Amino acid sequence: MEEFKTNWTREELKAYILLYCAYANFIETKAEKEYIKSKVGEEEYRQIHKEFDQDNDYQRIQKIQSTVARYDYSKNEIDRLFKNIKKLFLADGSIDILEENIYRGLQHLLK
Repeated sequence: MEEFKTNWTREELKAYILLYCAYANFIETKAEKEYIKSKVGEEEYRQIHKEFDQDNDYQRIQKIQSTVARYDYSKNEIDRLFKNIKKLFLADGSIDILEENIYRGLQHLLK
């Protein structure tokens, strides 16, 4: 079985998770892109986007789970992450059904 370990920083993990969420409806809007950059910076965004584009959905979930476990996020850190995710989803004006499903799925995986 393949391992999905990363050497990401916490900021890179945040960028990857936010990108994953932005692609919930298969479209990364300009507003979502700008929101992610405002949270992690231009360089982290660009670097993580390259890796994200090469991964499939299964690899993305495995990398997120593995890295969150490695950092042993506290309840407060997870809550803060989900607040950022919700703000990302609202960046383009509304939360659609695909975004809701990703949000619930990540809650199940990470909480």
